[in-house]
Amino acid sequence: MWHFSGVNSLTVRSGRATPNHCSLLPLYRHYSSPKSRLGIGLQIVSRLQGANAKYELFLQRYFPRFYVLYHTFTKGIQLLFQDAKEVTVIRTRMLNNSVEVQDLPYRDMEKLRQFRRDMIKAIPLLLISIPPFANYLVFVLMYLFPRQLLIRHFWTPQQQTEFQGLNHSHRAQHHWAVLKGLESAGSHVKDGRLKISLLDLCNKVQSGVHPNISDIQAIRGLFSGAPLSIKRINANQMRQLCPLFFLTPRLPTPMIGTRLNSHAIELLQLDRALSRHGLHQLDDSELRQACYVRGLDSGSLSINQCREWLSQWLQFSSHLKESEVSLLVHSMVLLSANYPKPSHH
Repeated sequence: MWHFSGVNSLTVRSGRATPNHCSLLPLYRHYSSPKSRLGIGLQIVSRLQGANAKYELFLQRYFPRFYVLYHTFTKGIQLLFQDAKEVTVIRTRMLNNSVEVQDLPYRDMEKLRQFRRDMIKAIPLLLISIPPFANYLVFVLMYLFPRQLLIRHFWTPQQQTEFQGLNHSHRAQHHWAVLKGLESAGSHVKDGRLKISLLDLCNKVQSGVHPNISDIQAIRGLFSGAPLSIKRINANQMRQLCPLFFLTPRLPTPMIGTRLNSHAIELLQLDRALSRHGLHQLDDSELRQACYVRGLDSGSLSINQCREWLSQWLQFSSHLKESEVSLLVHSMVLLSANYPKPSHH
């Protein structure tokens, strides 16, 4: 029997060399300590980040157009996960504190609204990507139809501006039909004074004049019952109002009425939360988005014009009841169709 000392100590028995496990045990413990494993993990992460940075530099230099798509996609994933995390925090706080949606702060309420819309839009694309090898088809569709299939997280800044303008153009195509439908319904109003006020308002907007808030408040009493409440307006008028919220009109009439009423009440609750929050606390991006949600083409206006319009909107909507939300929906046309043209008396 021979014994050799050292780190790689061996014990030789019957002409065979075997490792001395006792002498290797401290070495094993050294390399498997938590600090050592953490250090190895950090090295791996660092190398992956370095490789990713080199890959991005390669794309940016040789494939600049693809690099923009790649960068937008990776940033979009980060923004989407960040939104999901924030929504989880909001919902947990609601559950723990027994807070209803209508009592949330404005930014929390808007975050929940926008995230729900984003997820509804993303569902079809997720379903398409389920079958094997369908990812390739999904990428092609994403490239060809980014406005229709992708949510805002995956748009470039230029696409966000462009697509918002296109979406508003589609919405504005229904303004004339909404006004004609409102005028037609007004002809059946029995109260002579309210009937004249409504028809005058329709004629004023159709002739290119931006109305005063007082013009709209004067007809407020017509929108809580027949023939102009959400549930009482005719089916064609309901379908013309759907694009204002980017809703599909290709559904049964009762379902359309329910969805319109739900979106209108949500908008009214947002207005109340915004009044509590204070218009002055919104940054420029939030201000433009708030105007856009309420029917205005905010991308073509200055910040001061957006602030003035939203201030007028809140002045009008803060007095409405939930039973009068039909007026809120119609005002998305009445107050946005001709802004910022000057009023005429």
